[in-house]
Amino acid sequence: MYSGILNSDKTISVNIAIMRAFVFIRQYSLSHQELTEKLKEQEDNFNIQFEYFYEAINYLLQKDKLGSDQKDINRIGYR
Repeated sequence: MYSGILNSDKTISVNIAIMRAFVFIRQYSLSHQELTEKLKEQEDNFNIQFEYFYEAINYLLQKDKLGSDQKDINRIGYR
């Protein structure tokens, strides 16, 4: 990103090195089936963990909403 802004030889060479590193990692992961399977397994584990996280957040948001709805109700009887 900086190579587009700074436009110096050093930033351009760093950007090229970063792109080459990403290409190398992608080629390495595609060529090694065991590593690919482990990466997919980790991705599935993280997705499950985030799913529980999102469920907990939605529960808390709904709980707060229900609590605020009940406060707005006019009560009948002694206060």
